[in-house]
Amino acid sequence: MAKTLVIVESPTKAKTIRNFLSKDYQVEASMGSVRDLPARAADIPASLKKEKWARLGVDVNEEFKPLYVVPSNKKKVIDTLKAALKNADELIIATDEDREGESIGWHLLEILKPKVPVKRMVFHEITADAIRDALLHTRQIDDKLVRAQETRRILDRLYGYTLSPLLWKKIAAGLSAGRVQSVAVRLLVMRERERRAFRSAVYWDLKAQLGTHKEPDREFESMLISVGGRRLATGKDFDANTGTLIAGRDVLLMDEAQATSVRERIERANWTVGDVEERDEVRNPAPPFTTSTMQQEANRKLGFGAKQTMQIAQRLYERGLITYMRTDSVNLGEQAIATIRQDVSAKYGKDYLSASPRKFQTKSKGAQEAHEAIRPAGTVMPTAGELGLEGQEAALYDLIWKRTMATQMAEARLRFVSVTINAEDAAFRATGRRIEFPGFFRAYVEGSDDPEASLEDRETYLPALTKGDVLDLKRLDALSHRTQPPARYTEAALVQSLEREGIGRPSTYATIINTIQERGYARKQGAALVPTFTALAVTALLEEHFPRLVDLGFTASMEQKLDDISTGEAAWLPYLNEFYGGDVGIANEVKTREADINPRTACTIDFDDIEAEVRVGRFGAYLERTDDGVIIRASLPDNVAPADLSPDEAERIFQQKLSGAEAFCVHPETGEPIYVKVGPYGAYVQMGDEGEDKKKVVRTTLPKGVTTENITQEQAIKLVGLPRLLGTHPESEKDIRAGIGRFGPFIVHGT
Repeated sequence: MAKTLVIVESPTKAKTIRNFLSKDYQVEASMGSVRDLPARAADIPASLKKEKWARLGVDVNEEFKPLYVVPSNKKKVIDTLKAALKNADELIIATDEDREGESIGWHLLEILKPKVPVKRMVFHEITADAIRDALLHTRQIDDKLVRAQETRRILDRLYGYTLSPLLWKKIAAGLSAGRVQSVAVRLLVMRERERRAFRSAVYWDLKAQLGTHKEPDREFESMLISVGGRRLATGKDFDANTGTLIAGRDVLLMDEAQATSVRERIERANWTVGDVEERDEVRNPAPPFTTSTMQQEANRKLGFGAKQTMQIAQRLYERGLITYMRTDSVNLGEQAIATIRQDVSAKYGKDYLSASPRKFQTKSKGAQEAHEAIRPAGTVMPTAGELGLEGQEAALYDLIWKRTMATQMAEARLRFVSVTINAEDAAFRATGRRIEFPGFFRAYVEGSDDPEASLEDRETYLPALTKGDVLDLKRLDALSHRTQPPARYTEAALVQSLEREGIGRPSTYATIINTIQERGYARKQGAALVPTFTALAVTALLEEHFPRLVDLGFTASMEQKLDDISTGEAAWLPYLNEFYGGDVGIANEVKTREADINPRTACTIDFDDIEAEVRVGRFGAYLERTDDGVIIRASLPDNVAPADLSPDEAERIFQQKLSGAEAFCVHPETGEPIYVKVGPYGAYVQMGDEGEDKKKVVRTTLPKGVTTENITQEQAIKLVGLPRLLGTHPESEKDIRAGIGRFGPFIVHGT
């Protein structure tokens, strides 16, 4: 019996959709994208290998015609789909609703070449109502969306495959450049340079603990703001690059002696209330989640990385629990708003419902198609507990649910009080904050996962004070402060910056952040993304010789052009010709500038305060200097950030190289010293000293996640015990051992 074949991307999505369709429909999964540009030389057909453009995978001489290949692991999937199509009288493409989904659908048609009617079905949530509605409103594949996605893919290939070989020649093999990747790395590098240039400054102030006769058991805090009519200096008054006061700032900069003097002088003074100012403030809830804001909040509040967040969200979407997770829209449908308002009334009471339905408008640069925001799917919107969710899925769903509920809740009303307190010629300020009505705070509080507990945290106690009240000084402390360098980007902050600059799109943020770490341009230090020395070298080369290609505005304009292509407002072929060909195209630009780039200069990072060259090579970063005509090189440990490499740290690394490392610990059984070292291939542990009998020295590479900074003695002792005997082979009777090497864990037989 003939059926309608429905093709989606994943088995989970297929399973969910099957629940809503009759037996007249057969739902199959394509397992993601079914073909792409060749990833390696082996993927290129033999008949094309000799073509000059074959390595690119794009025929730049034939209107940028892409060479598409089907990966070997997708051939079985294609066979299954072709077999299913033979028994179908209709084909429905039900891939995701964005450009990537449209492109996958087009590729499926190109491969399957169906001879039956074809329809395109789109939906932003996998529920019974949404699927029924989508079946009633099918359309054809949108060629403009397909072309925009194909142009993006070609553009990325032309950028990466033209610039990356240059980096291999000038800096180190294996490096890569990317249209968005290189700009994201540049943002990290620019911040690291700011941190390195930063000069810390010290300033002092006073903090007073005060009480009133009305409430003798409760104290409040106030800070010194002026002495003798002169405003006290704060961190904002200092130049970050020099550590000195910004020119023209008429402020009082106190040192420890001055702060102590003022404290001693006013300790016995009369403390009285001066001006009391009150103001009311109304806070409105944030819009519902977009891809970007979901990634940011999941990072801040749950500690999830961008990639992890998207993987969890994908599972929730495919199970029909949330709407589509790749969107830059904050729009909520009328039915969704009605459901949310019903839930707010039921769970929080009518007092917490906003006076009228609240709607939001998308403001991000280059917002894509008008999808809906991320919210719980369907017309019921149960809680995570009601759904029986657990672990990470429960945490992310709960975050989405709370944010969604908050959008239709009443405003939070707060009252702020600012009090000036006088003690002789010194003026202090105390501030208080009281929540008059929590409103949407009951459901969603920024920076907290427990709204009930957080309401108290959002209030700052201040007693009822009136001008002229006499206060009791409980304690007066002189405090020193040191200005702090600008914080490194977290994943959340980087996504926020990329979105603000109009760089990348919802589907790319997680990939970008994952790529810059996998390619060795950044590493995690806590929540912060720390650029590597290699990132500094590559960014410096691109800035000097190809500034346009890593310019934020230029990259954003490329994104906008791709958006224009998707709507038919711009033509794809002239744009690719402009980017790649001609005198100003990337191909000629790289060819022309290559001879001007000195490899040694490109590999050297200029640190003015380090009396050695900081260089990068195929095995990572290292220090190099000449002592008495002898060149000395010392590898830089992975845990040393570029901004934190001081002259003292550099000298310590050199001395360790010259004199040998200090033992990290001693093996409890053999009594031999164990060292933690950094070599050309990375960090490792070594047991024993290098002498005449080198066979006694045992070395093991540190496994992934273990660094020279966080390794424990117990781990070091276990590692030098590798390779470990697992047993003997039943046929050869030779030993089987497990160990860790340069390329990761391994099992060896017979040696």
